[in-house]
Amino acid sequence: MFKKPDLILLHAPALYDFRTHPTLLGPISDVIPSTPIFEMYPIGFSSIAEHLENNNIRVRIINLAFRMLENPKFEVEKFIAKLKPAAFGIDLHWLVHAQGSLEIAKICKKYHPDIPVIFGGYSSTYFHDQLLEYPQVDYVLKGDSTEEPLLQLIKSIKKKKDCISIPNLSWRDTHGKIQSNPITNVPDSLNTLTNNYQNLFKLAVKNLDPRGMTAIRDWWKYPITAVMNCRGCTQNCIICGGSKYSMKHYCARTNTAYRDPELIVNDVKQISRFTNGPIFIIGDLNQPGEEYADIVLKGLKQLHLKNELVVEIFNPADEEFYDKLADAVPNFNIEFSPESHDQAVRKKSGKFYTNEEIELNIKWALERGCNKFDIFFMIGLPLQTQDSVRETVQYSDYLLSKFGKKLIPFISPLSPFLDPGSIAFENPEKFGYKLFYKKLEDFRTALLKPSWKYFLSYETEWLTREQIVESTYEAGEELSRIKYEHGLIDFQTYESICTKIKLAKELIERIDEICPDIDKQVTIDYTGQLNSLKLMMERDSISSICEKEELKWPIWKSQFKIMNIIKAILFE
Repeated sequence: MFKKPDLILLHAPALYDFRTHPTLLGPISDVIPSTPIFEMYPIGFSSIAEHLENNNIRVRIINLAFRMLENPKFEVEKFIAKLKPAAFGIDLHWLVHAQGSLEIAKICKKYHPDIPVIFGGYSSTYFHDQLLEYPQVDYVLKGDSTEEPLLQLIKSIKKKKDCISIPNLSWRDTHGKIQSNPITNVPDSLNTLTNNYQNLFKLAVKNLDPRGMTAIRDWWKYPITAVMNCRGCTQNCIICGGSKYSMKHYCARTNTAYRDPELIVNDVKQISRFTNGPIFIIGDLNQPGEEYADIVLKGLKQLHLKNELVVEIFNPADEEFYDKLADAVPNFNIEFSPESHDQAVRKKSGKFYTNEEIELNIKWALERGCNKFDIFFMIGLPLQTQDSVRETVQYSDYLLSKFGKKLIPFISPLSPFLDPGSIAFENPEKFGYKLFYKKLEDFRTALLKPSWKYFLSYETEWLTREQIVESTYEAGEELSRIKYEHGLIDFQTYESICTKIKLAKELIERIDEICPDIDKQVTIDYTGQLNSLKLMMERDSISSICEKEELKWPIWKSQFKIMNIIKAILFE
């Protein structure tokens, strides 16, 4: 018999009213798998669900963003009104969900005023006290590892006990005063966590809701999976809210925690039992050292893996790493984000390697059979000018001429926000940033503005907001032309991107005409005038500077191994 869950984890769209609110979302998600409403929920949902289920707490994951995308007539309020858990959990991990997550929390409270609403994630941690100023939020769990504190909190809620001793917790006391327990649950070992999707398949059946657990819009057609190897980071990229500096200062994590390499191998093995889709190992295997990477690669070699395996590198690796990777995995792919071709820009951004090292890594990887080498560049960095952006695009042309079609360059804006807690956010003047938004409410209301241009929370000494937008579209069009000339995309795709960019630029001009003082007079309601642009906004907010298909790796056979999934659900 179906039992109601104790905890329902809800994932909100970035903008709750995206189906009706007239907004040009733009290229804010073009180089990640999800759409501009960021329907992909955090990987932490999986580890939270497994930890609580192992301790007899029933969990259900509901991706509201996906349900809303999938069905334009899906009624969120009616759906939430029927839910009866002991508590709701809502992620505010990426700050882009500031508006959507708080709206979903408001709906939960509207229909269930006595059911607690719990927030968690990086952004929740940073803004924990500001979150609790919203009446729809009861608790915030801080830090990057909240599985155990959440278990304690749900048990306390079910037994109607106080929560004053639960680590990492912020809440309001009976007098309405915000209380904040220190972040003391910061595990050095992640070996109790898995990420092999078996538990998620079981939850989908147990809760009779496989659609609600769908990770991204087209996951059932393209089941990409991810394996986590660490929490924390050894790098100090200045724009990243997950950097070593950031984790220390607002998540109390002083050391990166790794899962044992054997567990990484086992997760890959289990995933390959269920699906033929690509498997992405999140986190550079070389971060903990050569020995760690060697153990993982030796273990992977024993699997005779047919799935495409995607490995990311944070810094250039040595040639021997590619020898070992190619020997271990027949279908391997690389992701690398040097951000700029300009070594001065890259250095100012916290990355200290040369273009020669980048090119050697591309060469070594492709010589050893790498199927796809993705290289990512960014717009909105310190020292970066419009000319510098143009030169980065030309550098991509040079790389394609040198290495061929297995190299896939991407360029996108740093958007919509500069990460709170990042080095640049905490020290904007030092790195040439001017911040427009600093408080949570600023970010929430920014997402209600009519264009991604006004979402942008910053500009730099070298690029104004307008120039970031202008450079983004110029670079997107030029890079698409280069890709077409090198045979990476066909003419129809190139023409489609150019058309979308042209429409987007016209829309931005029209929006600026309708809303000339949008930053100064935020109380003016321009909705009526903007509604005439709504259809064009919808059409122009997905794949506006590159096509999503460029991000994908091949699936070598049918997507799923159904019999293995059934066996895992019923007998394991």
